[in-house]
Amino acid sequence: MIQLGTPPLQFDSPNLFAPLLLLSDGELDELPFGVIGFDVEEKIYIYNVPEARWAGLDKNRVLGTSMFEIVAPCMNNYLVAQRFKDAFQQHETLDATLDYVLTFRMRPTLCALRLLAEPTSRIRFILVSRK
Repeated sequence: MIQLGTPPLQFDSPNLFAPLLLLSDGELDELPFGVIGFDVEEKIYIYNVPEARWAGLDKNRVLGTSMFEIVAPCMNNYLVAQRFKDAFQQHETLDATLDYVLTFRMRPTLCALRLLAEPTSRIRFILVSRK
């Protein structure tokens, strides 16, 4: 839960992984960037309203589906999906930001992606900031 006096979370806020885990669905929906949370089997469990709106995908149809096979095959590459696999296999923290072009089910869209994972958590996050 966000406490009064706490600055709002931003795409580039430091140490963002733990605060994201504490947010309710409503609080996630208020963030100014897309949030996709998925487990080590790559099934999506968190999909906020900004991401659903920008991607044009219904949240209820996305939840429980495969992140890199169904929802975002354009991220199933060494830049995104492989980085999560490598961090998991090496038991390392992942916090990386990269410029990216989304291409699946939309015209090419410039964005920034932030990849977040902790070795002690089954949940991983992709944050999406549209440019």
